[in-house]
Amino acid sequence: MAVSNQSTPIDIVWPSLPLAAWQDTYATLHLWTQIIGKIRLALAPKLNHWWQSTLYVTPRGLTTASIPCGTRNFQISFDFLDHQLQIDTSDGITKRIALAPRSVADFYQMVLTTLSDIGIEVQIWTMPQEVSEPIPFDQDYQHAAYDPEYAQRFWRILVQVDRVMTLFRSQFIGKSSPVHFFWGSFDLAVTRFSGRRAPEHPGGVPNMADWVTREAYSHEVSSCGFWPGGGSMVEPVFYAYAYPTPSGFHDYPIQPTEAFYSSEMQEFILPYEAVRQTDDPDAMLLAFFQSTYEAAANLGHWDRVALEHTQS
Repeated sequence: MAVSNQSTPIDIVWPSLPLAAWQDTYATLHLWTQIIGKIRLALAPKLNHWWQSTLYVTPRGLTTASIPCGTRNFQISFDFLDHQLQIDTSDGITKRIALAPRSVADFYQMVLTTLSDIGIEVQIWTMPQEVSEPIPFDQDYQHAAYDPEYAQRFWRILVQVDRVMTLFRSQFIGKSSPVHFFWGSFDLAVTRFSGRRAPEHPGGVPNMADWVTREAYSHEVSSCGFWPGGGSMVEPVFYAYAYPTPSGFHDYPIQPTEAFYSSEMQEFILPYEAVRQTDDPDAMLLAFFQSTYEAAANLGHWDRVALEHTQS
């Protein structure tokens, strides 16, 4: 029997997340997730489009999932209910580090020392990716904020977005990414593929080697996601884009009416506040994901008959 959560207050299921209220915590947490993500990247076998580097939403936070290390496996998880970083190994070891106000440098040292203490040695490149004015992790005493309320709000949104994206993903039988969290850009995304190779990406992502970007966009995609905002985008948003961008993409009629094409971002944008205030957030999000996918697939001449479930 399905269990409904419609009686749960909107501020719990889809909480507000004003950027100004948690920007210091946001900046610190972004860098903490990069440290954990880079540990997975250093040890996990390479997958297409760097999928081996991402994190995943859990009922308590975010996790690396299982990482191989010799004959052992381990995983590292952010727990935003008890506000702990938990390390679990396949031979029964569990270590915890409190999520509390502490500098990026201290967090970095505590994580690597804890791993070393249980026999897991790993080296990562300490320069952050996709952030302005990056400071090496081991030298960053500037970012040290952690507001547990807003960290938890962010995770609660991810739980809902992960749920809706997983439903959207299920309607596609072509190649599709997992619903996964990219610690570089700090967003949750799912990507569909046409099956065709794409023209070489021009690169140009801040603090990211062009060859990394070109591997990520080696094939034609339609992608959608959730981003808590930053820079000129002063509110959380849902986004959708295509690569390569087909002719007429920005003029394609999409849903809902609250969505628009941002020339600056070169993406379709749906404000998070519009979703959390509507009577049916799931329906609004699915309409946005589906209509922006159709913009990419129809204008890009994807073989939709082969890629999608047939309607019974």
